Amino acid sequence: MNSLAPATDASTALTVRIAGHEAVCDWRGVLFFPAMGLMVVSDLHLEKGAAFARRGRMLPPYDTAATLKRLEGVLADYDPEMVISLGDSFHDDEGAAEMPTLFREHLVRIIDKRDWHWIAGNHDPGPPPDLPGHCAREIAIDGLTFRHEPARTAGPGEIAGHLHPGARIVRRGRGVRRACFACDGSRLIMPAFGSLTGALNVLDRAFSGLFERERLTAYMLGRQGIYAIAGSMLR
Repeated sequence: MNSLAPATDASTALTVRIAGHEAVCDWRGVLFFPAMGLMVVSDLHLEKGAAFARRGRMLPPYDTAATLKRLEGVLADYDPEMVISLGDSFHDDEGAAEMPTLFREHLVRIIDKRDWHWIAGNHDPGPPPDLPGHCAREIAIDGLTFRHEPARTAGPGEIAGHLHPGARIVRRGRGVRRACFACDGSRLIMPAFGSLTGALNVLDRAFSGLFERERLTAYMLGRQGIYAIAGSMLR
């Protein structure tokens, strides 16, 4: 079983507090700070199918179109003034340069008239060529730090991606696995937004030391909403 059934504790968006700031976790995998008009998205992995094809592994070539369509929809709903894309926006450094014109024009329309920021990722450390937006290793805003890879020595207020967090619970004797936001009130790690991305269990040792387990909540992305699951319920 890989989906969460509708439940009374589900919503299309849930409010969280991160280092004193209120943010909205949307069930489609974006984070929105209403007071700042700021939206955060992570790990788009655009042109992943094309990257695999260049290496001789054929995947369905629809991931970029699907990701851009979902991104355009969520941007239309929130209409943020500023957008931060937290790295691995493209699956490799060739992705932006080799992107078909149709997709490039769609992406430019999405970015147009917004204060758009590309954070360097491990898959795309260089700035995307010929695309609008600002590029940075990380961004600090009002006590929050936005970067691709979480830093184990980071203080409160870190928002990161990279690890593609997922969570597993057992309901009615059956396991449910979904991508999630992982947050303990001090740090938040974003789910991957891209259509061809997977998820790593937040209990994996890759997350060791990043969260206070007793304060950890997994905001699991269901098919019809988002579900807040206490860390103690995760398996």
